Amino acid sequence: MNYENWISYRYLTARKEGFLAFLHVVSIVGVAIGVAALIVVTGIMTGFGNTLRDRIIGTTPHIKIEKEKGIQEFQKIEKEIASLKGVVGTSAYIQGNIFLEDSGHAVSQVIHGISPRAEDRVTEIKEYLVQGDITDLDGGGIIIGSELARYFGYMLGDEVTLIAPGSGISGHGWRYQLNIVGIFNTGMVDYDMNLSLVSLTKAKEIFALPENTVTGIGVRLADPYAAADIKENIHESLGYSFSVNTWIDINRNLFKALSLEKLGLFIVLSLMVLVASFNIVNTLIVTITSKIHDIGILKSFGVTNSSIRRIFTKQGIFIGLVGTFWGVVGGLVSAYLLATYFKVPQEIYAIDRVPVEIQLSDMLIIVTSALTISFLASIYPAARAARLQPVEALRYE
Repeated sequence: MNYENWISYRYLTARKEGFLAFLHVVSIVGVAIGVAALIVVTGIMTGFGNTLRDRIIGTTPHIKIEKEKGIQEFQKIEKEIASLKGVVGTSAYIQGNIFLEDSGHAVSQVIHGISPRAEDRVTEIKEYLVQGDITDLDGGGIIIGSELARYFGYMLGDEVTLIAPGSGISGHGWRYQLNIVGIFNTGMVDYDMNLSLVSLTKAKEIFALPENTVTGIGVRLADPYAAADIKENIHESLGYSFSVNTWIDINRNLFKALSLEKLGLFIVLSLMVLVASFNIVNTLIVTITSKIHDIGILKSFGVTNSSIRRIFTKQGIFIGLVGTFWGVVGGLVSAYLLATYFKVPQEIYAIDRVPVEIQLSDMLIIVTSALTISFLASIYPAARAARLQPVEALRYE
């Protein structure tokens, strides 16, 4: 340890001057609280974002292939898509808008017609079923979301009335009575309120589509984040007459909003560290004021201005390092306690614990920001100390 580090450390740990020691503690605690808050909040935002992303990936295909007037001979196209590298499964679907009527009230619904035994190739909707079995759709039933069930008080086995946009076929007119054979809960209110599942056969009947026509083909990938590249491969294989959208394209605005929220919270909470840096400035100024005699003696011994500046700059950095260390420890402990013991209403969030995910990249940014702010806060006081002249420093001795 060179003399600059030794002097900085001695000034930081000196216990003879109680008020100065108190200021050191306040500065360290201020940095620690700011760092801990940043770690916890960014961890929660990342956790909720990743949970939402996983649920979106689990309930919708990674890529949707559609055509304006429907896809004919879809089995042939499915085989062609399934042969592409990175594709692990395909499943055709029919999707359209319809009204669900109950006691004179009607709500809009998105009807998603699927092949019950092939749907697990592209989504994990079965994992979100809280009642019923997806294969029961083959009997002509319907699976609804938990929010819709709560809104109308539906239970398994109840009958619902669908009002089709057209005249219908098969002698059923434009109304369809279907029994509820399942209820799913994804934790996403829009999905659980507005999406209902029926079999592919029933959807063809409701929307009066030809036998060999579907509205789209869902594709599941080995790596969801490779969707953009495989999207281009699909265009090259099928041509640009098809509309190909990835799960990122469909939810782009949502993920942008989450990113902006996370950035906004990071900036706001960084102000806590910035405020703590003023404590560092005050602490160094008080330290320099109380150590004028020491500075004069050091300069009379030939210590250069740059060395004096480094002594007090390092003191500020030491405060930042200690505060950041305890902030990281406190943040990680708080995140663990939140994720393990803090419960949230499961009926609202579809999870029973706070989803906290600490990413190394976020940690590095937080630590770097805290240390940078601590360093910048020490520049001015250290420069003032370096400008002191030995005669002025010893004038009143």
